[in-house]
Amino acid sequence: MRSFVLGGAGFVGSHLVDRLVARGPVTVYDNLSVGKRAFIQAHLDRGAVKLVVADALDEGALRAAIAGHDVVFHLSANPEARWGLERTRLDLEQGTLVTYNALEAARLAGITRFVFASSGTVYGNTAEPCGETDLGILPFSLYGASKIAGESMIAAFVECFGMTAFICRLGNVVGPRGTHGAILDFCKKLKAHPEYLDVLGDGRQAKPYLHVADCTEGILFVLDHANERLNIYNVAPPDTTSVRRIAELCVAAAPVKGARIEYAGGTQGWPGDVPVSRIKPDKLAALGFRVRNTSDRAVELAVEAVSREVFSPG
Repeated sequence: MRSFVLGGAGFVGSHLVDRLVARGPVTVYDNLSVGKRAFIQAHLDRGAVKLVVADALDEGALRAAIAGHDVVFHLSANPEARWGLERTRLDLEQGTLVTYNALEAARLAGITRFVFASSGTVYGNTAEPCGETDLGILPFSLYGASKIAGESMIAAFVECFGMTAFICRLGNVVGPRGTHGAILDFCKKLKAHPEYLDVLGDGRQAKPYLHVADCTEGILFVLDHANERLNIYNVAPPDTTSVRRIAELCVAAAPVKGARIEYAGGTQGWPGDVPVSRIKPDKLAALGFRVRNTSDRAVELAVEAVSREVFSPG
């Protein structure tokens, strides 16, 4: 299998590449704005991966690089939802437009299999557990809006051009090589100011956290076992973890002990943040896959890994 991974030098992308190299040659397409060459360097050194450093908004470069592959994995996106508040075009460009560019490049190259990393943010602001058909509430973050727009574009390409698509709505992915998110943010804050940790919101925000190993295994399971033309699956644990719990774990992992946690207050971390979300994994379980780690365990493992990366000397 010849795999093309858009965003393959990023957090989730590089972990997916670790698994894909056993299946055949892999091309990583990444502008390295957030992704890091070091994440895939071992594969580059062995010649198992080809890296194309270019922007997915460059339609010509993308179309040239994508030719000759069997499947496209689209994991490129704005990695931090809050950034959209400062640059309101960011999710439009790096989400919606890049998804169109990837679909059109795949269509022109005759690639019929397309895997998309979507998000639980498509379910909007609801604390009720959401299954794949629960889209009655629209997203209210620019990031979530770009994801549901991407899903709609994919559905249209499937219908109009005979493609087969695999949409994975992911929980909050955590683990080693994290490039964004609360755990990395908290550890960096504690490194800069070991005596306290300031936390947005009241700490009661709670979401399903998905370990990156479960994430990549789930994505590949969907690719291997789902058999509809348009396949949509939640990939997440059924439980959640609070921001308060994450903050406490990060404080405990810091080399300087006893930092006080200061909560800013309010139910949201920032405008567009969904305070409480739950994702039903029942459909994926019926297909034969369950994540190995609960949300709490995924967070514990991620804090162990990320704290080593942040606090280790050098």
